[in-house]
Amino acid sequence: MIRFIQLLLLLTLPYPNWAQNPVKPSPAQISWHDTNFYLFFHFGPNTFTNMEWGHGTETEDVFNPDALNCEQWCRVAKAAGAKGVIITAKHHDGFCLWPSAYSTHTVRESPWKNGQGDVLRDLADACQRNDLKLGFYLSPWDRNHPKYGTPEYNDVYANTLRELLSNYGDLFEIWWDGANGEGPNGKKQTYDFHRFEKIAARLQPGAVIFSDIGPGCRWAGNEQGTVNETNWCMLDTAGFGRGATGPPSAVLQTGQPEGKLWIPAECDVSIRPGWFYHPEEDEKVKTPEQLFDIYLQSVGRGANLILNVPPDRHGLIHQQDSIALAGFGAMLQSRFSHNLALGKKVRPYFQMSLFARPSKTRQLTDNDPNTYAKGNQFEMHWPRPKFFNTILLREYLPDGQFVRSCSIEAWTDGQWHEIARSTTVGNKKAIQFPMVNSNRIRIQLETSHNYPARLSEWQVYRWE
Repeated sequence: MIRFIQLLLLLTLPYPNWAQNPVKPSPAQISWHDTNFYLFFHFGPNTFTNMEWGHGTETEDVFNPDALNCEQWCRVAKAAGAKGVIITAKHHDGFCLWPSAYSTHTVRESPWKNGQGDVLRDLADACQRNDLKLGFYLSPWDRNHPKYGTPEYNDVYANTLRELLSNYGDLFEIWWDGANGEGPNGKKQTYDFHRFEKIAARLQPGAVIFSDIGPGCRWAGNEQGTVNETNWCMLDTAGFGRGATGPPSAVLQTGQPEGKLWIPAECDVSIRPGWFYHPEEDEKVKTPEQLFDIYLQSVGRGANLILNVPPDRHGLIHQQDSIALAGFGAMLQSRFSHNLALGKKVRPYFQMSLFARPSKTRQLTDNDPNTYAKGNQFEMHWPRPKFFNTILLREYLPDGQFVRSCSIEAWTDGQWHEIARSTTVGNKKAIQFPMVNSNRIRIQLETSHNYPARLSEWQVYRWE
């Protein structure tokens, strides 16, 4: 009888617009979402000249690390819980960390390894040994190359890009900014980004491209490593460019629920005040607690986090940075190691059981992001009350992003009480609230486009 009544209710509900085609991520973007957190290595002549933006006039002999060890970089990344690394293959000063055939301002002209070195090769090999993904930052701005500011420079950049994308294995991300200052001839460059994107798509189809407007992922609009609590993966880019012509920061922070392109947010921040290594900042490294707070305001709001950790003048991650990252990694591991909901039975709340069958709801607690249940209200029971103060939710993104808001209720004092409320969910949403002791918990989801939510994970934690 109950199922018959539910069927009648279904027939009276507004028919969902299933013909509407939701915006969905590509397979490369799904893999990128799963990467979550990775390190950024700003390294080059600036490391040795104590600058942030080199002039491009620095002589090649300033680059001479005496103990460069990419294996150590990767060990530090693994200890922090990072799944990949990205390096400044070339920054604005134009110095190439590999012996490029299209520049005379490279490691080949430096005294490091008698001109026989290749930082990118060392890092690519170390990443492979340590099961880390690899990405490259290649600055379009070049304050050294004589062709910069002329049409020929686009050929130079295209050829340089081909070198990077052809010789170091599979990449997961290509990092571009919109920096566009003057070159050695006093002129600025008109970049042929459409051409560069086509080269990247052909040579590294599994890599996403970062910039203010993607097309793979977008800048989150600040360099504090945080994104807005409301964070949509969709964005409209028509009329916008990279750099000064990019979308407003407020739009980059939130995305757009009706955006026509899947361009999720990436949050960038440095572990130090600067992006390159400066010895005077050795005592200004962020603490594990600060890093974890940044993680919650980025990955915990559905974005990816890229944390800059600049190697020092020896070519090593400094001890202060290593200690902070190890502490952060230990905090990540301990906070997410005991999921109170793992394997627990979940049942759909009555109103939404039309969309979520009981046989599917256990997939919400199987710790597998590739399974999901449909529905907008779910309830979990424990035999005895438990203390908890954190919920982690995940949407099944291959179908798109739909959750506009969510509320969490606990059964206490013989009735339901709302204990937390938030907005979008996306790839991950960590929701914290004062400690609760209950044996029943319920989530309610409001969605867009008349679609039931596709929820892939519902995790419950007690953080002291």
